[in-house]
Amino acid sequence: MNEPGRRSPFQAIQSIDYTVIFVRDMAAMRHFYEDVLCFPLTRELSPGWIEYQIGSNTLALARPSLTASDTPTPAGSASLQLAFKVSPSEVDACADALLRHGVTPVSPPTNQSFGHRTLFFRDPDGNLLEVYAEI
Repeated sequence: MNEPGRRSPFQAIQSIDYTVIFVRDMAAMRHFYEDVLCFPLTRELSPGWIEYQIGSNTLALARPSLTASDTPTPAGSASLQLAFKVSPSEVDACADALLRHGVTPVSPPTNQSFGHRTLFFRDPDGNLLEVYAEI
């Protein structure tokens, strides 16, 4: 716990620079993020680490090894949720693109009472992904 009046060095953090998804099946995940979501590959540091640039954030797919040797999250349970912001009309266009690629949404485009239009779906490893727009 912080002492009253003392600033935490963590208060200097201004943004999330990169997000790492530890993957079970690199080939399936790479296909999904590159061919289904069409994220641009920015670099491949090794067969176990690839990166995509999403706005100002880097999204990395990695096999657990150097930084963590945790066992994978059990199949059927998400280890994270990522939300990607788009315009309202693009939520439906994303849903259509997923269906064309054989990806069934967890929840189709829906106007939520809190002012978002949301679309939920899963990547091949079961992580929950959301495309949303403010409405």
